Amino acid sequence: MEQRQLVRWRRAAGLTQEQLAELLNVSLSTVRRWERGHDKPRPWRYPALARALKIKVTDLSAFFDGPPATVESSQVPSPPAIADLTTVLELREAHLALSTRYELVPSSELLAEGSEQLAHLKQLAAQSHSSRLTRDVLALQAETAILMGKLVWDASQRRASAAARTYYDQAARVGERLRDPAVQGHALLRSAYVELYGTRDAEAGLALARSAAAVAAPISPALAGLALLHAGEAHAMLRQGRECDRALGEAINTLESVDATDIASDLGAVDQVERLAGACYLELGRHHAAQRSLETAAGSVSIGPKSRPIVLGNLARAAIGQGQLDGAVFAINRAIDDLQTIMSGGGIGVVVTAVRELRPWRTAQEVQDVQDRLFDLMAAP
Repeated sequence: MEQRQLVRWRRAAGLTQEQLAELLNVSLSTVRRWERGHDKPRPWRYPALARALKIKVTDLSAFFDGPPATVESSQVPSPPAIADLTTVLELREAHLALSTRYELVPSSELLAEGSEQLAHLKQLAAQSHSSRLTRDVLALQAETAILMGKLVWDASQRRASAAARTYYDQAARVGERLRDPAVQGHALLRSAYVELYGTRDAEAGLALARSAAAVAAPISPALAGLALLHAGEAHAMLRQGRECDRALGEAINTLESVDATDIASDLGAVDQVERLAGACYLELGRHHAAQRSLETAAGSVSIGPKSRPIVLGNLARAAIGQGQLDGAVFAINRAIDDLQTIMSGGGIGVVVTAVRELRPWRTAQEVQDVQDRLFDLMAAP
């Protein structure tokens, strides 16, 4: 049976099967299999497909996978008092599923589930009598605390800095207890993000990013390189151009050592170079260089759905810095398109900043149009 709703969405978006295939970089036969019900996209393709069809990711996910099951509270099994291998494996699978959904749905929808997972893990860690299982539970607890920090901060549009830092501090302490540089370094780096983008304390962010790089360097070039990229951004915020360039060069050299065995390869550090270099150049007022890097980043298929609006918002700001109204409006409209599909706290903040910087052109119709679109987005339930 053909999946007629998918066909209707495609036609409503004004796309042929060939055009949709080209947008998603898949074969025409793949699109035809989806529409005939012989196959379905992998979940990681949902954000791009939703953008192409101009619908919400949640609607697409519900179409292919069905609505999430609801369970009465009386039916929820009580967590086991003692950890065993099966329990740990089940919890890790649940954590991975929650982490995947972070890029697919608004963070506010995941807070309760993440909080429940973290509380469960703390209980098991306190009651486990096996040293091996205790280590496994604690490591998963740290990863879940980091995810909770991300969820809280994103859901608050990067306002709940203190709450996010509390979760990251928990993870860092667990990493130190386990003598696990990857966990500790990741938690320190996440804390650096809060200082750089939340409190805008570049000195504190720089210290944390440098600490994360030093902790991670012996075991993970990916994590160390990503931390150095953010150290460069902190230098840029402090208007320290030479130090910024030096940190970026150090980061690129470090990332050349990344391979598939790197424990933090899933952070996609190598794919972040152009995005963060662009952000650095923007802070330093090098608008042309920022535009080049950010255009490269915006065209990358590896940029996550919640990061793309940040890239596009910064790209708009780089265009504004060069007096390019058309380019700025185009980038902002693309960012708003993405935010309508999947809300991103960081993306909202950058786009709001970009729209404010359009003030010199405030009487232009296209500027008024993007202001209206942003207002509608912010006012949406």
